[in-house]
Amino acid sequence: MNKNTPILLVEDDPLDVENIKRAFAAQGIENIVHVARTGNEALALLLSQTAEAQSPTPRIILLDLNLPEMGGLEFLQAIRKNPALRSCSVFVMTSSKDEQDVVMAYDLNVAGYIVKPIRNGSFKEAIATLNSFWELIELPN
Repeated sequence: MNKNTPILLVEDDPLDVENIKRAFAAQGIENIVHVARTGNEALALLLSQTAEAQSPTPRIILLDLNLPEMGGLEFLQAIRKNPALRSCSVFVMTSSKDEQDVVMAYDLNVAGYIVKPIRNGSFKEAIATLNSFWELIELPN
């Protein structure tokens, strides 16, 4: 993946945010990581960057489903309805094992669904796998 491609992390747990950032660093992922703590905040960030067109809009999103205000599935529905955002690659990383959440997320074209908590060694492997995927895909501008 191009190191200029920003990543959007939508996560309300500060500990999870730090763990993900550490795992990125351990895997040599140096991309800018924007953090949004709610679905509303994430959507506002994406829409403002799309409108400004001055800085690259994040095309890779790591999304928790259990968020305050606007939940992850609502956020997914909103970006899939928006022509400028629908092509974003979204990976769900959540504590929800609910089969309905999994099915709904895949119906909204997520690229993957990872259930937390992920043990330390497995977490690094999960991020390494994501990094490998990101290096293989071609993202739209």
